[in-house]
Amino acid sequence: MNKTRFDITAFGEMLIDFTFQGFNEKEQKLFSQNAGGAPANVLVAASKLGASTAFLGKAGNDIHGKFLKETLEKENVDNTGFVLSDDVFTTLAFVDLNKQGERTFSFARKPGADTMMEKEEISLPVLKNSHIFHIGSLSLTDNPSKETTLYALKKAKDFGSIISYDPNYRDSLWESEEKAVKEMRSVIHYADIMKISDEEIRLITDEKDPEAAAKKLIQQGVKVVVVTLGAKGAFVATKDGGTVVPGFESKVVDTTGAGDAFWGGFLFKISRSEKNLKELTLEELEDFTRFANAVASICVQGYGAIASMPTIENVNEIM
Repeated sequence: MNKTRFDITAFGEMLIDFTFQGFNEKEQKLFSQNAGGAPANVLVAASKLGASTAFLGKAGNDIHGKFLKETLEKENVDNTGFVLSDDVFTTLAFVDLNKQGERTFSFARKPGADTMMEKEEISLPVLKNSHIFHIGSLSLTDNPSKETTLYALKKAKDFGSIISYDPNYRDSLWESEEKAVKEMRSVIHYADIMKISDEEIRLITDEKDPEAAAKKLIQQGVKVVVVTLGAKGAFVATKDGGTVVPGFESKVVDTTGAGDAFWGGFLFKISRSEKNLKELTLEELEDFTRFANAVASICVQGYGAIASMPTIENVNEIM
């Protein structure tokens, strides 16, 4: 395998998660400022495990955007392709939690800076030197970021990167479920590896069963499919079959970023493999999935996504 500067590069949203932190003495809800956005979360998870990573995206040249850029630097994620603009405001997400740690989202994104990235602003030197290129679907909700996503995917494919895709459906950010389904499905043919949650399989494949959903995606050209199953673990599949890999028990405080932590762990293991994707056995992918489950199980024990991503030592300890 050729040595590349970046193990994993991601394009998409990086935003502020204002995460529920309890109540003050007047019973008013308190929210803390956390760096978030699924593609960025994935990179930080992988970076903390030891991967070299880079982020491509846009935020406002405001207090939040500067905080996000500083966060990337602090977490050893290359931020040379992260653009701060005077013309738009950084996207904000307010994340409320119930007693089970499950989330509801409210977004300030009309438009948000993450949707305004132009294809001319994509750093081609970074993209060219990336072993894995990862995207979500939220960059497909609006233009110009939709056109920029397609441009970056084509370039990354031409450069020989492994394409990773996690739809990460957020209904409140799409004008309709019908449009979301159409756009989320439109980039599947680019993907070499995909992660979807058990709640997303119907939207992405029209199937209700993880095994049937994975099979359909593999028929469309995806080489490795992982369906996350919450506390039950994850189902991993290739053309040779699939298997459920049980999760780890943990005390759940906040599920924000759990799927991103999982995928950061999985991509980290892919980046460390000396094999072509087609050469990886189901047994090896089971090991990768077990590792990813461990990463996610640690993440949910703390508040906020990036703040709760574990180190390789944390993961090895529980494995």
